[in-house]
Amino acid sequence: MTNLLPMPLEGHYARQTTPLYKLSSREIKIASVTFLVTMAAMLAVVLATVGDSNPPTPLGCIRAETAGIVGAETISGCGAEAVEKCAHAARFDSPQAETVVAECEKQRVRF
Repeated sequence: MTNLLPMPLEGHYARQTTPLYKLSSREIKIASVTFLVTMAAMLAVVLATVGDSNPPTPLGCIRAETAGIVGAETISGCGAEAVEKCAHAARFDSPQAETVVAECEKQRVRF
């Protein structure tokens, strides 16, 4: 029982490499149309989503990306809300507060 070489079964290779059946022309057409429709839909989604999805922040508004508890956190606001958030962040000494204050100064928000 030791050092026996593996022996393939008779007809095993032929059985494993033979396709189940040949596709009919109708099945090939359906598969081709399905493939083309899928490619067209994917192309449409890609073209529809191309562009600037994150335009620059207007002056007087803030949008600061900071590290939050679960991941990135966006702190944003315009006008009085931005002034309030900047004044609140200025009272703290943390990396998150420093990021918000730096964004406030960059956007020329007076607080």
